[in-house]
Amino acid sequence: MLFSDRVDAGRRLAEALRHVRGESPVVLGLPRGGVPVAFEVARALRAPLDVIVVRKLGVPYHRELGYGAIGEGGVRVISDDIVRRSGVGRDELETVERAEETELARQAKRFRADRPRTPIGGRTVIVVDDGIATGATAAAACEVVRAQGAARVVLAVPVAPPDGVAWLRTKADEVVCLSTPRAFRAVGEWYQDFSQTSDEEVVALLAQAAAWADEDRATDGTGDQPGATGATGGETAVEVDAGGVRLAGDLTLPRGTEEIVMFAHGSGSSRHSPRNRLVAAALNQAGLGTLLFDLLTPAEEADRANVFDIETLAGRLADATRWLRERESAQIGYFGASTGAAAALQAAASFGAAAATGAGGDTDMDIAAVVSRGGRPDLAGPHLADVRAPTLLIVGSRDTMVLDLNRKAQARLRCENRLEVVPGATHLFEEPGALEQVAILARDWFTSHLAASRSMR
Repeated sequence: MLFSDRVDAGRRLAEALRHVRGESPVVLGLPRGGVPVAFEVARALRAPLDVIVVRKLGVPYHRELGYGAIGEGGVRVISDDIVRRSGVGRDELETVERAEETELARQAKRFRADRPRTPIGGRTVIVVDDGIATGATAAAACEVVRAQGAARVVLAVPVAPPDGVAWLRTKADEVVCLSTPRAFRAVGEWYQDFSQTSDEEVVALLAQAAAWADEDRATDGTGDQPGATGATGGETAVEVDAGGVRLAGDLTLPRGTEEIVMFAHGSGSSRHSPRNRLVAAALNQAGLGTLLFDLLTPAEEADRANVFDIETLAGRLADATRWLRERESAQIGYFGASTGAAAALQAAASFGAAAATGAGGDTDMDIAAVVSRGGRPDLAGPHLADVRAPTLLIVGSRDTMVLDLNRKAQARLRCENRLEVVPGATHLFEEPGALEQVAILARDWFTSHLAASRSMR
């Protein structure tokens, strides 16, 4: 079984866990890669989500070889066999453990911020990871939640070696694993996209889940749950009509919002992009609605040339905007990444020109703001001069070629605009804190300009 990415794995895993829903479980994700998987499980099961922090202990001269793990509450799981065969001395092992204990404490504080740990005493707890290699980390997590008073422990993973699953059945009350290939070498081999999950993504997903819980309490027992539609403003799967083409999307509307940001994904990306979802979560926390949808159908995505067909992408985005405006009365902004940024600017230009001339019936469709992340605004070409929406261009300082293209494109803009350069960041903003800075910049730009646009209506 091959998974597209962690979102796909989480959704498939959730289906296999439906039988646990009646036990009102708590879902705990193992950071970092396990949290995006756990997020999808928690949403599908309408369960609270938290993080369970454990740290793998690696042999000093071969850190990828784990000899055990430690977890919150002082739990240690050690493979005596690996320690013996490694020949590493006690002093070296203690040095490793002290370093990992420090990092464990840092991560727990970083991920939860000021939120308390979710109570699990007497509850069924589902421990989720994106896959199992040695199983030491998963075993430690099971030990941790038992020590914290869990009544039943379910370990859930998309993929693991058969012998690992057999061993872990002795550590958990139930193990749910979708695939146990005999030719198992590494977890990443069973994902098409196994890109690294950042701390910022984990923080954003946990914050979004915490917002679900806050909104549930605000409904005072009306039964609304994470992921449900209605007053809680959870994410809703939608089918976007883009000029007769049906496109899959996810619409999130915080209670009372009057502003929605539409995401135009770039080359090789989709609505499941963890980077765009991190930004979307920050916007949701600020009270802005978001629509993440695919500009191309699965069949169209198979042809790489389509992701550079800006004319088609911009047309799809414009059609989707009309669909959204018919559904929701709100100010609309665009967030574009890579080639999606060019599509966003070209679509915004088309609405701006129509609003200025009163042509095409789009006089009330002007886009309120545009943000580009690592974008290719230059691909919008002659349309740049027609953009009226305030535009923020965000580029990493080490993404030198794209930075140069953005500077040239900025010179052609006639609207309010700004170029923000994130120090030390490369094209995907994978460096610590870089994507979080993008989210803050986008949040501030949209909250300022969408609110200003609404006041002028």
